[in-house]
Amino acid sequence: MSDDTATNGQRAKIADDKLWRVEKGVGPFLGLAVHAGHQMRPTLKNVLAIDRETRFREEDPFTDRIAALCGSHVVTFRSRFEVDLNRPPSEAICVQPEDCWNLRVWNEDDGLTQTMYRRSLAEHEAFYDMIGQLLSQMASREGRFVVLDCHSYNHRRAGPGAPPADPALNPEINIGTGTMDRTYWAPVVDHFIATLGEQDYLGRSLDVRENVKFRGRYVAQFIHDRFPLTGCCLAVEVKKFFMDEWTGELDETAFEALLGVFRNALTSLDDVLRTLKCHTDQPT
Repeated sequence: MSDDTATNGQRAKIADDKLWRVEKGVGPFLGLAVHAGHQMRPTLKNVLAIDRETRFREEDPFTDRIAALCGSHVVTFRSRFEVDLNRPPSEAICVQPEDCWNLRVWNEDDGLTQTMYRRSLAEHEAFYDMIGQLLSQMASREGRFVVLDCHSYNHRRAGPGAPPADPALNPEINIGTGTMDRTYWAPVVDHFIATLGEQDYLGRSLDVRENVKFRGRYVAQFIHDRFPLTGCCLAVEVKKFFMDEWTGELDETAFEALLGVFRNALTSLDDVLRTLKCHTDQPT
């Protein structure tokens, strides 16, 4: 059976182990890296118009290593050009160039078919089935949990030799909180942002701001709709200052220092989350 086969409009059988890896740990933190993958189904590769280098530039490489700092984490293997898991189903597959930075993803004459489209949507559905179950387990075990929805973004779109985008509009770390009850989760959000910005990063402080570049999308919306008082999803967007976004080369020293900043922020956030639990769990 082809990997693009769907039956009677129902979700095709999905081999989850080929789409993502789930590592279950202890503690109240879950890391997600839904744009870290680069693989695509063989049938899709045959109808692609976009080249590998461009795909890689628009993906979020190395964010799986940020997600792995959490006790539990999920890393996807497939490219966002196969299915974008941080978009709602109606927008999850980039069909037209205007869907994704004006890039033509599919061949015009022999391109994406309805069967391929439905198969990719089935992967989207399978992912959210899995995440819903995983977070329900965490809520039962921990009471409250924090999800780091880890992404990165380009800031040299004008070309490798052109000046970077205006730093005033492009923080090094953007924390998206646009889909949550911000007042309820304020102790968690404020502490996390402050801790990221206060640490020493190679002799300086990082520029960490909230909702400047991104506010969070479907992953965060899904979590806050389903777990409004138990799940806090922080949409973490890191500017690609730790790598060359055009060649894909990683600055290992810069990235290891960045991981250290996130690791320390998570360690201190554990205490804040437990304090929040004590305060909000009191009978009224």
